[in-house]
Amino acid sequence: MMRYVLSLLVALAFWVAPVVAQDGPLRIEITEGVIEPLPFAAPDFVSDNATGADLGRKIADVVAADLTGTGLFREIQPDAFISRVTSFSSPVQFADWKAINTQALITGAVTADGNGKLVVRFRLYDVFAGQELGQGLQLEGTQDGWRRMAHKVADQVYSRITGEAPYFDSRVVFVAESGPKDQRSKRLAIMDYDGANVSYLTDSTSIVLAPRFSPDGKRVLYTSYESGFPRIYVMDVGAVQRRVLESQDGQMSFAPRFGPDGRAVLYSVSRGGNTDLYRMDIDSGASTRLTTAPSIETAPSFSPDGSQIVFESDRSGTPQLYVMPAGGGEAQRISFGQGRYGTPVWSPRGDLIAFTKQSKGRFHIGVMRTDGSEERLLTASFLDEGPTWSPNGRVIMFTRETQGAQGSASLYSVDITGRNLRQVGTTTGASDPSWSPLQD
Repeated sequence: MMRYVLSLLVALAFWVAPVVAQDGPLRIEITEGVIEPLPFAAPDFVSDNATGADLGRKIADVVAADLTGTGLFREIQPDAFISRVTSFSSPVQFADWKAINTQALITGAVTADGNGKLVVRFRLYDVFAGQELGQGLQLEGTQDGWRRMAHKVADQVYSRITGEAPYFDSRVVFVAESGPKDQRSKRLAIMDYDGANVSYLTDSTSIVLAPRFSPDGKRVLYTSYESGFPRIYVMDVGAVQRRVLESQDGQMSFAPRFGPDGRAVLYSVSRGGNTDLYRMDIDSGASTRLTTAPSIETAPSFSPDGSQIVFESDRSGTPQLYVMPAGGGEAQRISFGQGRYGTPVWSPRGDLIAFTKQSKGRFHIGVMRTDGSEERLLTASFLDEGPTWSPNGRVIMFTRETQGAQGSASLYSVDITGRNLRQVGTTTGASDPSWSPLQD
């Protein structure tokens, strides 16, 4: 069963553990290699009224865009279809879909009433096996939330075929940029992972930097210069209410990041020409100094289990990456390649650390094991920096800036294999992305 899954999963070779197909006994042994993406079809979801038909078309389009955006799937265009899906309950004509080399078929139905309610049903078929893959699923929500429902359908399809955790139903907080390079306005913005549904969390009167989502996706930490020097704020995203973190005592504080429990915050404090790492309880404001080295320590990130911290330090003479216990203590250097390392971020899987590297006049986004082994550079450009992980640890988003007086910043994403480099569509310049967990 599901013989086509083997060819798809070969593309997931780099640092991915073997998986089991969810609806059968087939075990997939992953080997190195890159092959053609898996062909799939996603006809418009059917409906019995005009409103539902319009939403059914849009939902199918978003599902297809999510899947093709991974680089692992290839959509078969509707003009190649032999069969037309006119009813959700009609038998699938597998021979017609096989004839145009469809290997996975997604069908769906939409019910939209006059009160704004939306019900979406879908099924996924293994065309070559001639049977449904997993069970059909029904989602209920509002018509305004149709894009989220489409992402949820795509998440189910992606997980059932690859065996991996999903990531489409997620958001990204970032810094929206506008204006010339020497007078650039910056404000916090939030969007769906694919660049849709942008809304703004702050105005452009003050410079803002480094927004970071909480583990539940409901709050954002960021640095603001509205007082004239950097201070850390925490914002409730839903209510767009914020407060400055206490116990900063007028010091220059920056580079905040939540701990995995959402209660602890790591950040840097600059005092007397020295920068050290601190840990704060976000409710009480009680803080603990974690480093005392006569050097610059910054960009801390917790491991997913909260037991360790990776950070950037120039204690060896150039910026390098170090790992230490979460409560402080002796730090171990993990970066030893040529160049300068910074902005480390622990993968949500716990197996990798992403980072920015500057070497020979170029900037790179890279990944390495948590002990520093198996370093792999995924990108190279004039300026790539600030990686953030997708919720499933499969994709990295980052900032890429072009050079020159007219240079601008944009968001890009890349698979951890280094494949499928893509620009994320935004309506303005964009930098400093932070990927949310999956939404509830």
